[in-house]
Amino acid sequence: MSQKFDVFLSFRGSDTRRTFSSFLYRDLVRMNIRTFKDDKELEIGQMISAELDRAIETSRFAVVVVSVNYAESPWCLEELRKIMDLVRNGWITVMPVFYGVDPCHVRRQSGVFVEHFQKHETREDQEKVLSWRQALTDLANISGICSSLCEDDSKIVDKITELISKNLMINTTRINGSDLRGIYAHMKAFNRLLNLSSKKSVRVIGIWERGSTRRSVLSKFVYENISQHFESHFFLESDKMVYKDRHMSHPFEEWMSQIRHKDKKVLLVVENIKKLEQFNALEEHIDSFGPGSIVIITTQDKQVLFSSRIKLVYEIECQILEESTNHAKEWFGHLRGKISSQNPIFHRHSMRGSTQHRFVLRHKA
Repeated sequence: MSQKFDVFLSFRGSDTRRTFSSFLYRDLVRMNIRTFKDDKELEIGQMISAELDRAIETSRFAVVVVSVNYAESPWCLEELRKIMDLVRNGWITVMPVFYGVDPCHVRRQSGVFVEHFQKHETREDQEKVLSWRQALTDLANISGICSSLCEDDSKIVDKITELISKNLMINTTRINGSDLRGIYAHMKAFNRLLNLSSKKSVRVIGIWERGSTRRSVLSKFVYENISQHFESHFFLESDKMVYKDRHMSHPFEEWMSQIRHKDKKVLLVVENIKKLEQFNALEEHIDSFGPGSIVIITTQDKQVLFSSRIKLVYEIECQILEESTNHAKEWFGHLRGKISSQNPIFHRHSMRGSTQHRFVLRHKA
């Protein structure tokens, strides 16, 4: 699904509509960041709930402003549930703002949230209420901005605008500056290998492509979109690796010293591995990662992945081949609709030609 909005802004109107959320919306728009706020983009007579769902689904980022009365609103909680479902599937990046509330209270639904949920439990389906609780817990587990730690609202607004603007610029530059078509389609396919909710042992995934441009774009795009799910993360370019005597680059070693023996869930992306020795130098570090950790290795040499015993492999060229085949099918179908009645031979040839080279995404079991 194509991205219609850059940011979906979720907030409780009675708390921040005329203050913080209004200032944030103004600054985002001022930076040419297409932002959805309430029903501003909806036409009179349209179904609000369906349009809101679509607005969330077609946004790259969601800024969720959790204020004192945010959880009092079933509408806000439904928005949040939808957002967090998309976050878990890697479709949207969420930025929590804890505005006048303690993140711990959000995580546990304690403090001011107790009364809100007592009311919900008397009025709403229990399963729905549990999904709202889980959404709040998941949101509070993501690093966000806490208003109590900032001098004033303008500082918070500036920080959010800067972060989103920078990420949009990076993504746009990398996508437009490369020949990797359908980056979001690739992300969706790659998600099948990620299993972000897993609490099992470390998952090692390979990305293979003969060239380097598309492989690099995808690995960086994946890193930017899923890093928030981990307690710590690091992007390592193999050209900067010093693996003599199994020692790595100084920044990487510094990062490892912070997480070693702490059993943390971490994300490590290693770009452009060329030799088996480079992967071997990583192995002892990988063994110290906690459950649910993910390591992504990119290379143009399939033998490196095979020798490293990496079983989960995403092959970019195969994915592009499938996309091309699908376009061909659509085109042949279009032609058949126009001329099949006049030329049945072309119809048969089109059908036969459109079924070639059908395999695309391959991950080894």
